[in-house]
Formats: sequence, C-alpha cells, structure tokens
Amino acid sequence: MSLSMRQTVSAMDKGKRARVELETVKRRRKRSKTAGTEGRVHVEVTKDDVSSSPSSYHTFPDPARVVQLRSELLRWYDQEKRELPWRTLAETELDVNIRTYGVWVSEIMLQQTQVATVIDYYVSWMKRWPTVQDLAAAKLEEVNQMWAGLGYYSRGKRLHEGAQKVVTELKGHLPRTVDGLLKQLPGVGRYTAAAIGSIALGQVTGAVDGNVIRVLCRLRAIGADSTSPAVTEALWTLANTLVDEERPGDFNQAMMELGARVCTPKSPLCSQCPIQPHCHSYSRVHLKQEQTSKKLLGKLSRKASVLPDIEDCTSGGTCQLCSLEPWNEELGIHNFPRKPAKKPPRVERTLTCVVVRQGVEGEEEYLLTQRPNKGLLAGLWEFPSLLLEGENPRASQKRTLCAELRRMLGTQLTENLFQYVGEVVHIFSHIHQTYVVHSVRLEDGDSQTQTENAQWLNRSALQEAAVSTGVKKIFKLYDSMDTRNAEWKEAEKPLCQKGVKKSQERSSTRRQQQTAVPQLLLQGSEGGAVSLESLWTSWCFQANSLGMNDGPH
Repeated sequence: MSLSMRQTVSAMDKGKRARVELETVKRRRKRSKTAGTEGRVHVEVTKDDVSSSPSSYHTFPDPARVVQLRSELLRWYDQEKRELPWRTLAETELDVNIRTYGVWVSEIMLQQTQVATVIDYYVSWMKRWPTVQDLAAAKLEEVNQMWAGLGYYSRGKRLHEGAQKVVTELKGHLPRTVDGLLKQLPGVGRYTAAAIGSIALGQVTGAVDGNVIRVLCRLRAIGADSTSPAVTEALWTLANTLVDEERPGDFNQAMMELGARVCTPKSPLCSQCPIQPHCHSYSRVHLKQEQTSKKLLGKLSRKASVLPDIEDCTSGGTCQLCSLEPWNEELGIHNFPRKPAKKPPRVERTLTCVVVRQGVEGEEEYLLTQRPNKGLLAGLWEFPSLLLEGENPRASQKRTLCAELRRMLGTQLTENLFQYVGEVVHIFSHIHQTYVVHSVRLEDGDSQTQTENAQWLNRSALQEAAVSTGVKKIFKLYDSMDTRNAEWKEAEKPLCQKGVKKSQERSSTRRQQQTAVPQLLLQGSEGGAVSLESLWTSWCFQANSLGMNDGPH
C-alpha cells in the first residue's frame, strides 16, 4: 500500500473514531423526565455507562433503577438536609473563587471531624479570612491558633500553604477542575477534590468518603475489605455511575447525609431510608427475618421447606467484592461493610511540668515551649515535656524535670520544689498518650528562659494560644489542684487560730505548774520535818489536781 493510501485510511479511521466519541457524548447527555419528580431533569443512563464488575449483583445494571434512586434520594435530601454554613455559601455565593475557597475550607475541616464540632470553627475562620488572599496573608501562628482544638493540626498548615500557593503561583485563582484541585492544592486527595469540584464547580463526579463507603457497601452487598484496591475502585465506579449530572454536588452531599444520619455505623434507621428498595443488605436481612418468623409460627410445610433465596453474587467464590467470611445473622446489616482490624494505638507516657511564676503585674504566668514544625502537633505550644521510657518512679521524674528546667532557665532548682499533680490521658488516632503532670513555682530570679521557642503567657493568653486539646486538659487538671490547695488553706485558717488559742492556754497551765512545785516544797518545809516519801506523794497529788499529768504538751 502506498504512503498516500495509508494516510487516507488513517484519516478515515480517525474520523470514524471521532464520530463514535461524539455520538457517545451525545448519548450520555440525552435527558429524560421521570414521573413523580416534579419536572426535574435526569440523565438517561445507558448500559454502556455502567462499569462492569465481577457480578451485576454488585452494580446497578438497570438504568431505570439508577434514575429512580437518584430521584428518591434527592427528594429526601431536599426535605431533610441540614442547614450548614458551607452549604449556604455554596448555594448563594456568586463569586466562583470564594465559593470554591469556602467549600475547600469546609472539606478540610470535616476530615475526621464531626459536623457539630466544625460549624463554629468554620464560621470564625470565614469571618476572619473570607477569601484565599486573606488566608495567604495570615501568619502560620495565627492559623494554628484558630485551629487549636480541632485536631489533626497539619490540616490547617496545608490550607495555609495552599492559599499561599494559589496567590503566588496561580495568580489568586483556585483550580476550576477536579484534576487541577487534586494536582495543585496540598493536602487535597481524591475525595476532597471530587467533593469541591462537584459542590462548588458543578463537576460531574462521584465522591467517596467514609459515609458513602458504608452506604454503597450496604446497597450492593459488598462484603470484602472496604480498604482493598479492588473495593475502592468498585466504589468509585458505583459513585460515578449514580451521580446526578444535573445536581452532582447535591447528590454527593445527599449520599453523605444519608450515611451520617440514616445509614449509620451502629444503629442504621432502615425504616427511614429513602432508597431502602435498592438495598441488597436490607433485602437479605428482611428475608432472613421472614424465614425465621415463619419457622417459629410453624407455617412451613415439608414440601416448601426452603424459601427462594435473594439474588446473590454468581461469581462462584472468585468475586473480589464478596466477603470471605460467612454471613453472620446476628450482625445483620452490619455484615457490610467489613473493615480490617485496627492496629492498636502506640502507648506513650510523657512527663510534663506546669511552670508558674509571678508576672510583672502580679498575675500568674505559665511557661510554654513550641513543638517542632514537623511531626505530631507541629508548631503548637505546650508545657515543657519529655517522653518517658521504661519505668520511672516519681523521684526519678522530678530529677529529670529539674535537670531539664535548669537547662531551659539557666538557674539552680531543687527537686523538692516540684509537686506531683496527676495524670491526663489523651487519645490520638494512633497514639494512646498519658501525660504525667508535675508543677513548680519559681521565684522572680529563676524565670528567665535561656532557649528559643519559649514564652511566658498569662491565663487569658494561654487560653487563646495555639495549644492542643491535651494541653488544655493538663491545665484544667492543674487548675483543679490549685483550686483545692487554695480551699484547703482557707479551711485550715480557723483550725490554726484555734490551735494558737489552745497552745496559749497550755502555756499558761505550764506556768502555773512550774510555780506549784516550789510552793508545794515550801509548804512541806514550813510544816517541819517531812520525809521524802510523804513529800513526793503530796506533790503527785497536787500535780494531778492541776492537770500536770494529762499527757505531753
């Protein structure tokens, strides 16, 4: 074949492929209206759009059922959704940059953190830094301070770094696509990029977070390890199949809302689920309950001893989405999803000291040191702390703290100044931390720090500083001990006053006793010759009458 003929054939092949791709796009964009949806427009899903999996049991092979599920879920969401500040912003903000920024902030805050906890932080954050330019201009210390108590502190740092990158490298414009969000913003992964893209930018993509994993695994009876690569990809394929092209952001939020409020981890409310008819897990549990009920009522004849079972996976034990473990009737819905056993958290004990001095204005001040810029609780402030290794008796702990504070303050301290306060337990995602707390009160001349990244803060400044929840727990424990000590001192005052009065009374009695002895001897001598025995007997009698033998004073 000549060169010109090969070029002609190649051009014809390219043209044919282009026409096929165009027809595919047109077919996917074809719209249809579904009865009962009040005029809402939906995407007509074709079989070509549904990704293949080991068994149709784990997918949605019927396009009509997909359209029905979308309609039922969105109708429920419109009626039941919670009013949240980031949702309001996404629905009302016309500036796409501010809208994207606001959703980005919310998604980062919501990682591993409950909605109720995030709301106040989000409102305060957006009030202080309403645009990405405002956040970029802030200091990291201010960001850490705002984030304090929210946990997973590296998230705030990455938000700050991302804002600075947007301003310096992207001319202040946040990426406009899921792929751009994923590649250009630090700390933004697959889910976060999909959530921001669908909610803020209207990008048609599914979003798979923990709640969605649980909903999809139960809907399609996916019992394999939900963290495995095969299951992860299958779930993303399902999410992309189900997402509504007209309302991708609302659909993804509806799935999350359903997982958070109805299809919950421990007590799912199946009777309130708007998409219950589509749920394989519920159907299986319901069938098992019917079988058990009929057996108990004795209504099963020998001829019909086995009820027809629910549709099941037909892959013959080779399916990567089916559980390797048998169905557990006691677990019911909780058979899905299956997760691997969690690795037990690392156990640590940390020696901590609350160091107190009298401030210039007479107010107590507390010594804090800053953690390294990388690692756990990066850049936050804490009381002077040292990691404990092995068994450490209390005396050894005081020696260790004394040596560390001598180094920090450049002064001589003695171990007897340190007072044991108690222990505080704080659980991180991967660490079971116990803080062994001591305290020490310094004289004015002992309180000049000799190291960098250390500062003295009064009570109000400490409460506003960038400190972790663990530090707040430690201070609360110290505060309660300090309050008890003050109460004990107040309670001891009347006892001390009473003791002084009693001591004065006893001193007076002793003086009387001291003058009684020579008087007794004098009386005996005046009466003439008196034997020593009779003199001793008489003295003991008089001493007893004066109370001289009532015990040691």
